[in-house]
Amino acid sequence: MIRTAQDPAVSSWAPVPQRHVHKHNADETLLTSWRRTGPDGFLIKARWPAAHSFYATGADGVDPLLFSETVRQCLPMLSHEAYDVPLGHHLLWETYDYALTDVPAAGGNACDIVLHAHCTDVLRRGTRTAAATVHLRALRSGTLIGTATTRFAIQPGTVYRRLRGRYADLERALGSRLDPAAPLPARAAGRDRPDDVVLSPTGVPGRHRLRVDTGHPILFDHPVDHVPGMLLLDAARQAAHTASTARPARAVAMTTRFLRYVELDAPCWVDTATDPADPDRVLVTARQHERVCFTASVALAAVSAADTLHAARSAA
Repeated sequence: MIRTAQDPAVSSWAPVPQRHVHKHNADETLLTSWRRTGPDGFLIKARWPAAHSFYATGADGVDPLLFSETVRQCLPMLSHEAYDVPLGHHLLWETYDYALTDVPAAGGNACDIVLHAHCTDVLRRGTRTAAATVHLRALRSGTLIGTATTRFAIQPGTVYRRLRGRYADLERALGSRLDPAAPLPARAAGRDRPDDVVLSPTGVPGRHRLRVDTGHPILFDHPVDHVPGMLLLDAARQAAHTASTARPARAVAMTTRFLRYVELDAPCWVDTATDPADPDRVLVTARQHERVCFTASVALAAVSAADTLHAARSAA
């Protein structure tokens, strides 16, 4: 049964269970509480940490990956909490677009985020929710910091296993995974640590190999049978960074399409090119077995030296 706005049981703030954001590490759960504002409208609260081993929480405004992970956690949470999707169903990212506003850095302080979410084009097959588009506006201390629109589909485990075939066998998928190749220099990818670089050099201009390290504690919070969507988003950001003359830079907007799963047992090639319609954007395409799996159009903005210095002083 789909709950409604008139149901008093969901009219007040409710805590977000860790399992409903699909994270095994409790410290990586960003969402804290939610409530319904209408049949398909919601308010969601999140808590961003003062510092993080992977997300640049206070370096140069809003970290696009921290923002995107917050949005990603909203999808399973709303599915399970608001649309009665059982645990064990699989969520498939189809599209994800975001834009960040020009706001000051958090200054190394933990902060609370409020997300206004509205779902449209909710597809149901019988009583089961099968897909939805989520529109989000994120505010920090009442100031808009970013917007996002994302479309995702929901598959029961039986359907997922039938469509994935042999790749749905987690043990087999992990057993056939390739070892991660050597990373790009961290600064070239816009990272501080080599372990967080998800691209490898190929010697071909504008082309990298996707570097998949299934031991990464954040990108692979739990075992999965394919490359996670968040890793592809970071690959697009890193690839755009390598192609940009503005460094350091922040990916202030991105338009993405997830077309196929990227598997663990074969190389995936990441190509970059300048958008002919917008020279300030970088087009990123990921291919595996000569098939396009993922595309992104990334807009970068240079991080000023003053902003970086202010963030470093605030964090200190």
